[in-house]
Amino acid sequence: MILEAALLTIGKDRQEEFERAMAQATHLIAATPGFRGLELRPCLEDARRYLLLVRWDRLEDHTEGFRGSERYTRWKSLLHHFYDPFPVVEHFAAPAVAVPDPTPDPARTAQA
Repeated sequence: MILEAALLTIGKDRQEEFERAMAQATHLIAATPGFRGLELRPCLEDARRYLLLVRWDRLEDHTEGFRGSERYTRWKSLLHHFYDPFPVVEHFAAPAVAVPDPTPDPARTAQA
């Protein structure tokens, strides 16, 4: 699995508008073969910043499949005007090191 990551900085006082547009745009990316999930996390230290994480089966599912589609043209029209500056998007391979969460899962504990 590939993890796409982008640190997004949104124009001043446009966070709510951006979040609405992102919610509207998610169906576009989700319809792409190889898409496995998306998270948009707001920054605690700077309300204008977000971390976008997208999981893909393969790099090409994003770079060719999504970016080469008409859905990406619509995605750009909904979202790209919010970015100030335009973000760097990078792709990451499987973890080099992974440490499991030591916190018990309440759902599994309740079943036991």
